[in-house]
Amino acid sequence: MKDPAFAGMTRILMPELPEVETTIRGLARFLEGERIIRARVNRPDMRRPFPPDLVQVLTGSTITSLGRRAKYGLLHTDRDRTLIFHLGMSGRWRIDPEEEDRHDHFMIETEAHRFALCDPRRFGWVDLVESKELDNWPAFVAMGPEPLGDAFTPSYLREALKGRKQAIKLLLLDQRIIAGLGNIYVCEALFRAGIHPRKSGGKAARPALARLVPAIREVLLQSIDDGGSSLRDYSRPDGELGYFATRFDVYGREGEACRHNDGGTIRRIVQGGRSTWYCPRCQR
Repeated sequence: MKDPAFAGMTRILMPELPEVETTIRGLARFLEGERIIRARVNRPDMRRPFPPDLVQVLTGSTITSLGRRAKYGLLHTDRDRTLIFHLGMSGRWRIDPEEEDRHDHFMIETEAHRFALCDPRRFGWVDLVESKELDNWPAFVAMGPEPLGDAFTPSYLREALKGRKQAIKLLLLDQRIIAGLGNIYVCEALFRAGIHPRKSGGKAARPALARLVPAIREVLLQSIDDGGSSLRDYSRPDGELGYFATRFDVYGREGEACRHNDGGTIRRIVQGGRSTWYCPRCQR
């Protein structure tokens, strides 16, 4: 039976920061401090080829800690190598699957558990880098601060947007300005901060940015607590779907009444090839 909370939501959503954070927290419960006794690659590539020494490096290694950078998951080992994974559009880790799925492209095992990276569309991928060179990994070099980190402040955001004529919605999606923000959470945060998505970033006033930074943090943390905003493909490592989608104020709600009960109706526009939902009454 289809959950009515997801009725009409037919888009394929790429896992965003909260979904990756939820994945990392789920994996850490079973992987942190554990020794990998077996690693297996079931196909030569996903979106990119698997690192040629992946199995050799991981087999016998211990996962010392797990982390996240933007939308990338990190598995640190005692061999000074870090496994980086990206979930693509439909990737997820399965813990102790009862049966192996034909889309389980990469497997690792400890004494107690099995972990399968399942990705039907194969847009995800993994890489293996020296841990000391992690900050110099090409995708990380130009990234802005983490939206949940101490470096992300209204002052930082004001300076980053200074003189920028582009719409603030598009600037917030720029990974060079803020690492890891995606379409869902930008739409929701702009609504909570009362900022119109078409407003020029450089013209956003200090009070608006002072509202926006905590709004971004709030919406991300709420989604993490709820297990993400999964609608179709993504699920947590335990197989459960996140339910933050039931909290959406604007995302996917075109034509519906604003939750502020101010007579506003949610509208949808297209910016940079992506849909944006907002309330014209609440967001100026």
